[in-house]
Amino acid sequence: MFAQIDKIITAIDNAVWGLPLICLIMATGIFLTARLGLVQIRHLGKAFKFMFKDEEDGSGEVTSFGALCTALSATIGTGNITGVATAIALGGPGALFWMVIAAFFGMATKYAEGLLAIKYRTIDEEGHVLGGPFYYIENGMGKNWRWLAKIFAFFGAGVGLFGIGTFTQVNSIASAVKNFFDPNTENAVQMFGNTYSWATVITCIILTVCVGLVVIGGLKRIAKVSEIVVPFMAVLYVVFVLIIMITHITEIPAAIVTIVKSAFTGS
Repeated sequence: MFAQIDKIITAIDNAVWGLPLICLIMATGIFLTARLGLVQIRHLGKAFKFMFKDEEDGSGEVTSFGALCTALSATIGTGNITGVATAIALGGPGALFWMVIAAFFGMATKYAEGLLAIKYRTIDEEGHVLGGPFYYIENGMGKNWRWLAKIFAFFGAGVGLFGIGTFTQVNSIASAVKNFFDPNTENAVQMFGNTYSWATVITCIILTVCVGLVVIGGLKRIAKVSEIVVPFMAVLYVVFVLIIMITHITEIPAAIVTIVKSAFTGS
């Protein structure tokens, strides 16, 4: 069953993630950067300011810092560590150069997404703020595009489950715990036709309960938990990066040369 699911996901991935889409994403970022007048540079100071201080006339369910932490919670780890390492392993050192270029222009795209999400957000009967791509597709492009909003919501949930979201992270955590406490699967249990270590089962139960307690509380609880966890993750991430760079300081110039050369040689 899982082999079939993997084949289906691989087929969809190969059809969607190709050179045309990558060029389209980059072209969109370049267009928005030019159209918005280098917004990612001109307003970078303002962005840092409002990371910690709410705008006086702003409104919403969570603080600016809470919103930032909620967004970062999905990128630190899966994206910054696993994603970068995978890209370098598959595409060579030059992949790092193009990731930096894509990230720079992607800042304008991300700004546009955030702006649209706020402009076309709605408030339900209970006072909860609802927004995102599916809302600004329908409210911004018109009711005739509701089908596209539904498709986006469906595939967004799919990505969260099978791609960059729960499956990848839970699998990594469970594997790490198992390899530490029960590397030889000596304490196992039969479930769903497979043999699982008790370390894996217990880890997954604990994760399910913890995630459930956070998610069931809605956006406010997610933001509050993120405000506590994400700064710790971010500081730890930066500290380890600095340690690696300082302990390999003499190799950095050669690494930069290799990255730039590899970016244009296809190595």
